Amino acid sequence: MKRVVVLLMLLAGCGADGEPVPPTMNANVGVGSSGTHVGGALGWNLGKVGLTVGF
Repeated sequence: MKRVVVLLMLLAGCGADGEPVPPTMNANVGVGSSGTHVGGALGWNLGKVGLTVGF
């Protein structure tokens, strides 16, 4: 429970409770001798805190 409270305090302190922030996204396609590869990433930046998930 303490960790949740600390996390919420950090997010509120960095301005994450303000305006909604749109996610960022990138995608790439590669073609080579070994075949075709598809990948990308989806991320959110909330003030000084960021989260990116690659696929």
